[in-house]
Amino acid sequence: MELPTILTLCTFAFLAGFVDAIIGGGGLIQTPALLFTLPQYPVPTLIGTTKIPSLGGSLMGAFQYSRRVAVAGRFIGPMMAIAFGASWLGSLTLSRIPNTYMKPFALVILVAVFTYTLTKKDFGQLPHRHVPARQQRLRMWLMGAVLGFYDGFFGPGTGSFLILGFIALVGFDFLKASAHAKLVNASTNLASVLFFINKGNILYTVALPMAVANLSGAFLGARLAILKGNRFIRVFFLLVIAVTILRFGWDLLG
Repeated sequence: MELPTILTLCTFAFLAGFVDAIIGGGGLIQTPALLFTLPQYPVPTLIGTTKIPSLGGSLMGAFQYSRRVAVAGRFIGPMMAIAFGASWLGSLTLSRIPNTYMKPFALVILVAVFTYTLTKKDFGQLPHRHVPARQQRLRMWLMGAVLGFYDGFFGPGTGSFLILGFIALVGFDFLKASAHAKLVNASTNLASVLFFINKGNILYTVALPMAVANLSGAFLGARLAILKGNRFIRVFFLLVIAVTILRFGWDLLG
């Protein structure tokens, strides 16, 4: 692989890690960059290659957040395990069933999420809202199953959906939701990495440098999110959702 190509992909991976650590959506930067830069490779190989840098960024973001944000330790571990299994199942399903119908469905959900967040000014801004422990546990585990499968089967928007779920269903604010979303995303990315390694669908000469770049971007993104707090994350959330909507809409029109 030529050095200019590696440097270009690493630049996109850095940006992806930065954005993803704050609010999710890094795949909207990283995956198209690989698809357009290396069109000579099969799509499954390129998708598999993106999973290693995504995993590196998720782990760095999770580490940074967990040092500064209290984590629901009793429930997040089982949720990560459920999401791991569901993501593997989603990737297995993807290898057998096309996911083309998922994009219109995801587009409708994202438009609703954007509209709700934009109009409800205090969404994710208030301090932690109390949710009974039993309901919190069940909701987190259900989210792990549904969004873990979604991430393995389709992927784009998973981080944003996780953050939305943690705010709306579990009662977290944006900062706490972002911290927990990174932990779950690390679990789903690990499942996908292991799946694609088993299938032999990874270009390591590309994936490993991109992983270093993504990890570096995630370090800065998580630190900035922690420093700036909920209001900053909310603006970033709306921006990423808007870009995701435009991307999906463009693809569907195309």
